[in-house]
Amino acid sequence: MLSNLLRITFLFMLLTQLSWATGKDQDDTHEFQLSNGLKLIVREDHRAPTVAHMVWYRAGSMDEVNGKTGVAHVLEHMMFKGTDKVKAGEFSRLVAAVGGRENAFTSRDYTAYFQQVEKSKLDEVIKLEADRMSNLNFDDAGFLKEIQVVMEERRLRTEDNPSSLLNESLMATAYMSSPYRHPVVGWMNDLQNMTASDAREWYRTWYKPNNTTVVIAGDVDTKQALATVEKYYGAIGAQELPVRKPQVEPPQKGVKQVQVKAPADSAQFTMAWKAPPLESGKLDNPEPYALELLTAVLDGYDNARLNRSLVKQEKVVNDVGVGYDMVSRGPELFLISATMAKGKTVAQAQASIRKAIEEIKQKGVLESELKRIKVHILSEQIYKRDSIFGQAMEIGSTEMAGFSWKDIDYMLEKMQTITPEQVQAVAKKYLVDEGLTIAVLDPQARKSVSQESK
Repeated sequence: MLSNLLRITFLFMLLTQLSWATGKDQDDTHEFQLSNGLKLIVREDHRAPTVAHMVWYRAGSMDEVNGKTGVAHVLEHMMFKGTDKVKAGEFSRLVAAVGGRENAFTSRDYTAYFQQVEKSKLDEVIKLEADRMSNLNFDDAGFLKEIQVVMEERRLRTEDNPSSLLNESLMATAYMSSPYRHPVVGWMNDLQNMTASDAREWYRTWYKPNNTTVVIAGDVDTKQALATVEKYYGAIGAQELPVRKPQVEPPQKGVKQVQVKAPADSAQFTMAWKAPPLESGKLDNPEPYALELLTAVLDGYDNARLNRSLVKQEKVVNDVGVGYDMVSRGPELFLISATMAKGKTVAQAQASIRKAIEEIKQKGVLESELKRIKVHILSEQIYKRDSIFGQAMEIGSTEMAGFSWKDIDYMLEKMQTITPEQVQAVAKKYLVDEGLTIAVLDPQARKSVSQESK
């Protein structure tokens, strides 16, 4: 009784704290649309004298076409190769010179660039980033050198990594028409045949202010930030963007399976079910929230169901993980991945997973179980908002998926309303063989040094 009372009290405290924090975030966050179409979102957070500046282009690997996969990521590399005013390699040096850190990343849905600097240096990084939005200038020799770097990155991170190889084959098998079937880094043959012109064309097509969201978070004055953004980004002209084709994934008609043979210490596998993401304009649909909570029921804490049964009790796998992205531009998968324990088979582990899922379908989940998970989600959100960079990341990634930063708090509130019955319902509806793809890694012996030298 006391334990339940403490849990309820803690939940109330978290809800109160988050309610205060989210209300404050709403008041301290301001959105602007420049005349050239660029969206600016400024979140004031004056707890530390630093600021995060992020530029989000709504162009990722899902916007690529066959034969040019990987070009979004390649251009990310080329964006550091100089402009008419800034020489190759100077961008990073200039950011470091003002005591800042910077980087970039490409995903299926977007490409983003960021700098985190002391607040007085914000104008300088805005000027640098706006310059390369419109004045990128790299030669063919520089491209040929950098494409070798990207190919080596693919070799190290994918071709020499059995888990990455398995995931790549899984995605290519699970999706038929969605561009999510292509790896973000690109297929090696496409990289080998990519030209500097391909990268320049991608830049001219997508790197425009009307395809961009700038997020500034931290110890910043909104009016001053807006004035600086208008001065540098506002001078760049808008351009008509290509029409994006929907590329709707056709319904799956049964189990798909793929096997990958690669050097590895243990067998691995992933079971992936087609599952719907949240749709903009349909924030009240309970299914994506219930699927998100279902991942936590199975793998959201140390003693969650799959870890308890497969790792601790049966000892059939060394580790197990569950994933699902509720917010994205394309179709989604509900994933369960595991690495086999010595002497155990993939069939044994899959049977144990199916048993755990069937138990949820038949008996549902406990109210106390769901409450514990909801408390964890709330506490994670509060901790996340302690980070200026984390706040900017959350805003930008949400905007890129087609939602508004204003939706974030509503999503959190909606998550708290999901019932055990709704979690049980999505397990019954979506974790079925008709939408299942299974990828299995068959481990091969690693070559010895003497074998490789022959």
